[in-house]
This record gives sequence, C-alpha cells and structure tokens, in this order.
Amino acid sequence: MRVIDQEELRQYRLQREAYEELQVLASCHIASEDYVQAERCYRRSAVLWPDRPEPYVGLGVTAMQTGRHDEALRAFQTARTMAPRCAEAWAGTAMIHQERRQYPQAFEMYLRCLEIDGDNLIALLGLFQTSCQMGTFSKITHYLEEYLETHPDDQSVLFCLASLYARDGRAIQARQTLLTVLAYDPNKREARDLLKNVEEQLRNDCSKEVA
Repeated sequence: MRVIDQEELRQYRLQREAYEELQVLASCHIASEDYVQAERCYRRSAVLWPDRPEPYVGLGVTAMQTGRHDEALRAFQTARTMAPRCAEAWAGTAMIHQERRQYPQAFEMYLRCLEIDGDNLIALLGLFQTSCQMGTFSKITHYLEEYLETHPDDQSVLFCLASLYARDGRAIQARQTLLTVLAYDPNKREARDLLKNVEEQLRNDCSKEVA
C-alpha cells in the first residue's frame, strides 16, 4: 500500500480549497444572474475535481437559464452518472422536461428526486405543477403531507395541499389547512377565495345530510 507523502497531501488540500472557492463564486454569479461567469467557474471546478457531480449540476443550471436545454440535459445526465443519488441532478432534468411540456417524464424525475431528498422544495412544487397538468394527484398529496411534518409553516406547500384537499372533496381538511395559511398571512387572497368555496361546499354537504 502506497503511503501518501506530505507534498501530495498539501496539493490535495490546495486543490480542494480552490474547488470549493470556485463553487462558492459560481453560486454568487448565479444569484446575480451572471451565467457566463458562473459557467466559467463551474468548468474550472470540473477540471480541478472531475469526478464530482456539483460542477455538472451547475453547468446544467447555467445552460437551462440561457435556453440551451439539450446542453443542460447532458450536464445533468453526467452528474447523475457520477452520483446516481444526486437529487439536484434529477430535479434539474425534471425541470427541463417540464419546460418542454413532457409532463410524464418530468413527473417521474421529480418523484425520483423526492425519493432521495424529501425536503427538496423545487422538486415538491414541480411535482405539484406537473400533477396539475396531468390531472393525477394521488402521489403528490403524500409527499406534501410528509414534507409538512418537518416544515409545518411553509405557506406555499400548505396552500398547495389545501388545493388538493379541496379538489379531492376533502373539505374539512382543506378548511383546516387554509385557516393555517391565513393565520400566517391573513391577506392572502387566493387562500381567502378558496376558503370561501370550501366553506360553501361544507354548507351544501350539511344541507344534503339534513335533507
């Protein structure tokens, strides 16, 4: 077994530090929507550490943001090949399929992402959107409920879940969830409008039971 000497260890540390600095810098460029500079940082970090998936996820994001969907798919695929449990790569692939209105493919990719990382909000909301497009809601309700067990004050997810409850005729659960949303934001118009519809449904249900 070969012993790693101090010079090799020093070089490894320097390479890792340079890689991490480039990743941070690329994230800053993404935040400021400077995708050209972000892409340069990701390409340099991929050279420094070619077996890591993160630079390729980043390259996928920059390509997606600049409309190069085929290139984005290739980058996300490379990341998934390197790290099959890279949730961000699955989510990125799903977003491309969703953008192309390939909803069944997007749905499956979002599901795969959530199986790896149940807290991935991008995948969760993407799954909700594709479910709405496809008219299939059985799986997404479960994932929303599971997410809210650890993030009970996430208003966006609460409202999505309330919408699904209302759609499924689960008016009592919808009302309770909407009241929670409005407790955080009493002026949320969409929640107030949906609550009005849900309460009307509950009154109609009560009238039918009495009759």
